[in-house]
Amino acid sequence: MPRRIFVTTALPYANGPFHIGHIMEYIQADIWVRFQRMQGHEVHFVGADDAHGAPIMLAAEKAGQAPEAFVAAIAAGRARYLEGFNIAFDNWHSTHSPENTWFSQDIYRKLKAAGLVYTKAIEQFYDPVKNMFLADRYIKGECPKCGARDQYGDACENCSSVYSPTELNNPYSTLSGAAPVLKRSEHHFFKLSDPQCVEFLRRWVNEPGRLQPQVANKAREWLEGEGESALGDWDISRDPPYFGIPIPDAPGKFFYVWLDAPIGYLASFRNYLEGNRYPQVVKERGYERRWTFEEFMADPDNEQVHFIGKDIIYFHTLFWPATLKFADYKVPNNVFVHGFITVSGEKMSKSRGTGIDPLRYLEIGMNPEWLRYYIAAKLNANVEDVDFNPDDFIARVNSDLIGKYVNIASRCAGFISERFNGTMSAAHAAAMPLIRRMQSSDDCWSPIGRHYNDREYGKAIREIGGFLDEINQYVDEQKPWQLAKVEVDSWKLHQVCSSALAMFWYATVLLRPILPATAERVRHFLNLTDDQMKWGQHSFFPGNHAIQPYSHLMTRVDPKQLDALFDIDKEQAKAAASTPHPATPAAETQRPAAPATISIDEFAKLDLRVAKILKAELVDGADKLLKITLDLGSGTRTVFAGIKSAYDPAGLEGRLTVVVANLAPRRMKFGLSEGMVLAASGEGSGIYLLSPDAGAVPGMRVK
Repeated sequence: MPRRIFVTTALPYANGPFHIGHIMEYIQADIWVRFQRMQGHEVHFVGADDAHGAPIMLAAEKAGQAPEAFVAAIAAGRARYLEGFNIAFDNWHSTHSPENTWFSQDIYRKLKAAGLVYTKAIEQFYDPVKNMFLADRYIKGECPKCGARDQYGDACENCSSVYSPTELNNPYSTLSGAAPVLKRSEHHFFKLSDPQCVEFLRRWVNEPGRLQPQVANKAREWLEGEGESALGDWDISRDPPYFGIPIPDAPGKFFYVWLDAPIGYLASFRNYLEGNRYPQVVKERGYERRWTFEEFMADPDNEQVHFIGKDIIYFHTLFWPATLKFADYKVPNNVFVHGFITVSGEKMSKSRGTGIDPLRYLEIGMNPEWLRYYIAAKLNANVEDVDFNPDDFIARVNSDLIGKYVNIASRCAGFISERFNGTMSAAHAAAMPLIRRMQSSDDCWSPIGRHYNDREYGKAIREIGGFLDEINQYVDEQKPWQLAKVEVDSWKLHQVCSSALAMFWYATVLLRPILPATAERVRHFLNLTDDQMKWGQHSFFPGNHAIQPYSHLMTRVDPKQLDALFDIDKEQAKAAASTPHPATPAAETQRPAAPATISIDEFAKLDLRVAKILKAELVDGADKLLKITLDLGSGTRTVFAGIKSAYDPAGLEGRLTVVVANLAPRRMKFGLSEGMVLAASGEGSGIYLLSPDAGAVPGMRVK
């Protein structure tokens, strides 16, 4: 039966450009949406910027802009990313919009009328200089447990203790440096703990298929918690100054950003349905009817689906469905949760060289469909992290997409153009059992389709990979390049190449949700209609079907592109040309010309620390490098240093040295170098590692 689905992704916060985690989520959702549409289902895919809150207000202030102008500038840059990675949202809107204001205030009024909103006075830290209440992130002080300085207002990074901001010793505002004062204010709360809310959520969470098992289990933990773990009511208001939506019956109060942010899904959908583009979309896709927002949301057969990350499960499985239910709005049919993206097994961090800048990926000429394919190959229906490994990325793309997929066309299409005037034969099913399989049954389409629908993209790609292996085996066995040498085998050459291209067509349809741009190029190359690119094809090329001359569909990944991708900053790369590489101590560079003088402030930018060498190892394949593990007092670091010619690794362990601790990490062939040990040398031979005097301990700063 045709499905009608309203699909969203989590709204990105409008205080910066997209990062690779956003792109991963959008790719996951886009693949699912494209697959549904290929089956003839009606899908409306919308997104928006999350544009409110104190962080945006403060960031705009720092930039010297009004918040409205600040978020508008962020929004203006979104299209480059979305179009660049072939992510086809039907609409992109903002929570700073008339629609979102209307929905937020309407939901609030209905929740209040249902007796689920109340007010009470609370005590919070207040910055007397900035004249504003402070969220935990804007308060620092000394940990009440271990005494560590400069700890945030909710947890200590040194001893991992958790506490409230009021427990900090010598607290201060990170915004002004002033000592905060406690001040009372009346706040509005949504009564999430109300028995009727809890009972509804239990039913909603436990409905089979609505949530992934891991997500449902986590939601049940929150619902069934007791004491301090019991489900609490939700503070939905904030005091001025605040960039947000005014609470209609509470002058001077604003909705907390997490109330109006998910409501942005509804605002964007309404904006789309009432916009100028929607009628054209209906016409282009052949939908049976046009919907108003109220009509679509009132139809129980229509679906509402959200794709989100695992860090916002609490909001989307408790607050969001409860606010919708008791404000008489449609509740989500599914909330699909994914994990984070890591790089070579490490949490993303641009400063540590383990982050991927999506825009840089595009700017250096990397194919967006390489990334779409690689991410899809790693994704499944569980809440698992996806790891981007550069070597694996190169191998998968070059082996799977080029070696297995594109090469089918490149090995056969030329013969059709050169020997048969660009026309294909009516290939016989007997020439290739795979054709018979694809035409006569759902043996291929159905299992792969189930994997797509269940978001088991990795399984789908493995099935498609097996299909590609069979096609390549057929081509290898038939050897069209040998048939082309014997005139009597011309008929067979025509049959073999036509059969291979027919199966290449089927494979392209199977991959189309993941590789939409490549699939479109294949469609033009094979001279097909859009209807012939829909899911579940059982037709075949008629005799004398003309195709276009073949041109390269995709290039291989060049390892140098990965090197460029992980060059964290172009300016740092330029500077590296005239300064020692992180893998090479200062001792191995030629003596520079006398440097220009610097100020004390410039020198203070260097974070030189005493470090203890815990371990030193030889590096396989490296002539000059040692791999050194350092203790900096607050943790360990790994650096690669070019001192192999001067030091025996065993003799280094246990000695103290000096390291540049705030040098940008550098991803190397052998691993990530997270700093630079300092050494001295003269014009002659010899490298001399710097060592502090007796009494120094790891972590001390060199000033």
